Amino acid sequence: MHLGHLIPFLFTKWLQEVFDVPLIIQITDDEKYYWKDLNLKEVKEMAVKNIKDIIAIGFHPDKTFIFRNLEYMGQSVGFQETLARIQKLVTVSKIRGQFGFSDSDCMGKYSFPFNQAVPSFSSAFPQIFKGKTDVPCLIPCGIDQDPYFRMTRDVAPRLKFLKPALVHSKFFPALQGANSKMSASDPNSAIFLTDTHEEIKEKINNYAYSGDRDTVKEHQEKGGDCSVDIAFQYLTYFEENDEELEKIRQNYSSGEMFSGQIKEILIEKLTRVVLDHQTKKKSITEDIVRGFMTPRQLVFDF
Repeated sequence: MHLGHLIPFLFTKWLQEVFDVPLIIQITDDEKYYWKDLNLKEVKEMAVKNIKDIIAIGFHPDKTFIFRNLEYMGQSVGFQETLARIQKLVTVSKIRGQFGFSDSDCMGKYSFPFNQAVPSFSSAFPQIFKGKTDVPCLIPCGIDQDPYFRMTRDVAPRLKFLKPALVHSKFFPALQGANSKMSASDPNSAIFLTDTHEEIKEKINNYAYSGDRDTVKEHQEKGGDCSVDIAFQYLTYFEENDEELEKIRQNYSSGEMFSGQIKEILIEKLTRVVLDHQTKKKSITEDIVRGFMTPRQLVFDF
């Protein structure tokens, strides 16, 4: 996982804490299997690592259920019945039109949108919601996931279910530029949660796109461009003091500060975030993982 993955989970943790609500986290290991050149063993190993990363963020164990699609779907009658009801209402032409699948795509890709839709409805988790089918659902997700949940919202009224609500997040930019996207396949595009202090320092200093002007004189006259400077863009996520962030913005925009100085601030902050996460992850045992993944009644009051 990289920082781009971390941000939505930090937001989700905030939602759980502020609203004191149960949380269900779906690990779509089946998606990786259908779309990537991986075998089932590799997919499972990746899923377990991701789950440990997620738990390390600090979700409440009594209010959080985490499951892997390939492990859980066949074990839950509620999940399978909800899945069947959704599949019966959506045609192949609808799936093709919405997701762009063709005759050469494997059938797993055709089935996956339904698997992702099911957890939007409390009927899929009778052991958690005491059989209630009218529990509202809020889904924080990346904008790229919108097609899946547009399909889900379309089908919800015909099932007499509540439509899930969505909070879309924009893509966390890659180090190479504000209009790019972090990619796990390009190690120099992202800060990973496994990176060391030296790796973080090297990546930011060498690859983080700068908003500095071409010359020192021009920079001092016109100021830096915060809208393209990646170090500043990252600080908008990780600098919690709004006054300090505004001070940096003004100093950089006026030409008093250079991108290299912002990078130094960012390196210190990201190193602290990543190393703290690594420490927490080391304490996550297999028993803790199994505790989060055991179907059970979660603690909530509604």
